[in-house]
Amino acid sequence: MDTYTFSTAAQGLSSSVIREILKVTEQPKVISFAGGLPSPKSFPVQEIKDSFDKVLKDYPLAALQYGPSEGYRPLREWIAADFTQKGVKVDVDEVLVVSGSQQGIEMLGHCFVEPGAKLLVESPTYLGALQAFSLFQPHYETVSTDDEGLLPESITAEKAKNARFIYCLPNFQNPTGRTLSLARRQDLVKKAVEHHLPIVEDDPYGELRYEGEALPSLLQLGREAGATVIRFGTFSKILAPGLRMAYIIAPKEIIAKLVQIKQAIDLHSPSINQMAIYETIKDGFLKTHIPKIQALYQAQCQYMLNAMDKEFPKNVSWTRPKGGMFLWVTLPENVDTTSLLKRSVEEKSVAYVPGEAFYTQAIKPKNNMRLSFVTVSKEKIDEGIAGLGALLKEVI
Repeated sequence: MDTYTFSTAAQGLSSSVIREILKVTEQPKVISFAGGLPSPKSFPVQEIKDSFDKVLKDYPLAALQYGPSEGYRPLREWIAADFTQKGVKVDVDEVLVVSGSQQGIEMLGHCFVEPGAKLLVESPTYLGALQAFSLFQPHYETVSTDDEGLLPESITAEKAKNARFIYCLPNFQNPTGRTLSLARRQDLVKKAVEHHLPIVEDDPYGELRYEGEALPSLLQLGREAGATVIRFGTFSKILAPGLRMAYIIAPKEIIAKLVQIKQAIDLHSPSINQMAIYETIKDGFLKTHIPKIQALYQAQCQYMLNAMDKEFPKNVSWTRPKGGMFLWVTLPENVDTTSLLKRSVEEKSVAYVPGEAFYTQAIKPKNNMRLSFVTVSKEKIDEGIAGLGALLKEVI
């Protein structure tokens, strides 16, 4: 007989669709376009190893000891200086180091969300954020999107009223790969000021631009206009995700509250990882390393796009991202990509993520899929896209 009772929030949880799909992709023959994993080819293994060796040689006791909840100060100073150099004045006390952006998103939930609290999210939006926020049982209001990202005009006074924040990914969004245009960034910030609506800017992919010019961050535009912007950044996509290291930039009052929350969750992020990251990046390493990632991902993206142009039916459309790791496929409305996934794996040995998982509304579109192109070889892209294209021609 069971002698335990899960909380209401825990009872409402379900496993990540992506994590469940990844279990299937462990089969050797399956070609996976599902995972949002950075390419291992981009990991600077030797440089990171050298940094850990140096930290353990020169600062072993500090590296293996508890550290401040705010994070390793030299790393926080580097982050603040990097943003200041890019035109956004950031003070070190506005920076908090966290154990991956996912932890930061959860902490944001602890800080701002409670049952019934209104949150504004893009439609579609990042599944991991929905999982984290849903722990706190919010009420989601969706913000419409098109090929240029979210539509600021859909943020009405009624929709924004009493909302705790709007969560968005302006650069190469997960899942769509779309980028929010400059005009819409400016309009979003105006709406935020008008409606006293904080903006949560999640930007894990911004450094992975391989086409066009970088656009001003919402943090920069928000500070110029007087909006409250909470920005997430990460080292997972530009160094290695296994280090589990990210950061939050926000007004000092918000950082102070988040520090208290972090103390309740894990006291602090691993000292040794923070120190090794700092040793790796402090002398300009990223200036030469990031362009290598950009070139790798651009080649992979273009190769997949070329294969899709050749193999997919004409009445299927998809995004053409200028950076990041994902593209978004839209099929005729009669096609249910969730149901189709089983056939795709069993008949064509191809996995993708059904788009339904990225929506919050009660009636979810079922005719989309997310494809990731960064970890699959060109040969497997050819094989996988050909198989998926053949299946789509059968069902459309």
